[in-house]
Amino acid sequence: MDGETDIKEIYENVMNILEDLTSNAHKLQEQVLEEILKSNAGTEYLSRFFPNGQADKQSFKTNVPIITYEDIKPYIGRIANGETPSILLAYRITQFIQSTGTSGGQPKLIPMTAESFEKRIYEPLLADLVIKRDVIGQKRAKRGQIGRQIVELGSNHKDGKAKDLTSILTL
Repeated sequence: MDGETDIKEIYENVMNILEDLTSNAHKLQEQVLEEILKSNAGTEYLSRFFPNGQADKQSFKTNVPIITYEDIKPYIGRIANGETPSILLAYRITQFIQSTGTSGGQPKLIPMTAESFEKRIYEPLLADLVIKRDVIGQKRAKRGQIGRQIVELGSNHKDGKAKDLTSILTL
């Protein structure tokens, strides 16, 4: 397998996974919420809403108010000053990152766990894949000529072999 074929196969596999995830987004979001609630029900913050330590989706919707960063800022400050992360999270905090401050003027301190940091790494990759699939695909559909023009350009490759550059551009 050459490099171009390997990349295309990886791209197609990732896009299939992404398609599966997005077609079942509601179900997956509910599962993630249940996992978060189950893991974090005993934290100082959530135990105020679930005194018995049992947290489920319906209780969460009924008992936990919508909050802003300012509402949890004191908890984050305590953790940043050395108190246990179990104030807010059931997981070990590996680092804090600072937001750019563009939404409220002041940068915000955001606790990161190993899992949240790992997920954050994949966000730009997934966004790039979706953009390339959807935006380039829409442009190609609007400009029916683009595929033929790209193939024509590819046929002028220096080794004389015609290349289908359309598939390369969608990666």
